[in-house]
Amino acid sequence: MDKREGKDRIAGYREFLKDSIRKKVDFSRTDQNQGAVTPSPQKDISPEKEIIKLSEMGDWPFVKSIDLVEAIAARKSRRKYLDVPLMLDELAFLLWATQGVKSLTHGHTYRTVPSAGCRHSFETYLCVINVKGLDQGIYRYLPLDKALVCEHKVDNISTRISKASLGQAFTGDASVTFIWTTIPYRMEWRYGMAAHKAIAIDIGHVCQNLYLTCEAIDSGCCAIGAYDQVMMDSLIDVDGEDEFVIYMASVGKVKK
Repeated sequence: MDKREGKDRIAGYREFLKDSIRKKVDFSRTDQNQGAVTPSPQKDISPEKEIIKLSEMGDWPFVKSIDLVEAIAARKSRRKYLDVPLMLDELAFLLWATQGVKSLTHGHTYRTVPSAGCRHSFETYLCVINVKGLDQGIYRYLPLDKALVCEHKVDNISTRISKASLGQAFTGDASVTFIWTTIPYRMEWRYGMAAHKAIAIDIGHVCQNLYLTCEAIDSGCCAIGAYDQVMMDSLIDVDGEDEFVIYMASVGKVKK
């Protein structure tokens, strides 16, 4: 790549960060305004797969009261974890805080995090290594059902997740790594070509909630934006086109 080409490419990426595209989109022509069916807020569940019901808000006495200012001040990326399992109820709390549904109205899910147009384009997968009550494997959160589905078991899961995250070994030491995918059409249905910046913004809200709620259960979190796209999509078995990994974060118990 020559210098001129490099500058042009950088300029294009910078343009993505702006909202200039909003003036170029005819929103009357989006699928929403053309009467297309609203995309489902949750992927279908194969009937043969195991469903694990999760505890709900009000059933989490272990969640300590923590001042919001204290939680924000204590927030940091933590990559060293104790060899102590995360409890299933603790995992339920983290999942509720990051993608929990508060109400469902006319196909819109009102959740614990904001999303442009209430579109919530994400699915939450979990690479489970050390969670009490769960076998190692890949799981998916079902926010409408307040449950998990076991997608598949994985041999040498610690090695696989570390390799797919470009050798970041702490992902293999974590109790669980949250792996968020996006299904872009959920946002494109409403915003067309203006959808993609909104998706990138939305995922930041999700991960910040994870950071802060980890502070309430003596756990640490580290966001991960560097990974092998093909390997990570393959690990959780998504197609890489209509659904693909967009962000990750490892979680484990830490010494406070």
